[in-house]
Amino acid sequence: MSAPHLVVLGSLNVDLIINVEDLPKSGQTIFSESFIIENGGKGANQAVAASRLGATVTMIGRVGVDVFSEQVLTDLRSEAVDVSRITKDLNHSTGIALITVDSKSENTIVVSSGANM
Repeated sequence: MSAPHLVVLGSLNVDLIINVEDLPKSGQTIFSESFIIENGGKGANQAVAASRLGATVTMIGRVGVDVFSEQVLTDLRSEAVDVSRITKDLNHSTGIALITVDSKSENTIVVSSGANM
């Protein structure tokens, strides 16, 4: 039996993740313990998961023409996701999620949807 072919239509983001002891209060400046940049977005996460489970996956979505777009495309290709249906939006940036995670794994997330909209 051949692998199923899935088409995923969804968001493509770059997650900017900082780990802190405690989430900052309004107006407070704190220092982070670490900083990670990863691919994210609900659609991208589903596409990667399906590919890892053996499906043939085509992703449909949009990225900007910026420093993050090539990272998104390269990372999806490395997960065997077909990116030929992802278009580049000249008017919007690639989606970004600013994620702050504290020592208890509580988090705050601010998303700039960018080209996803």
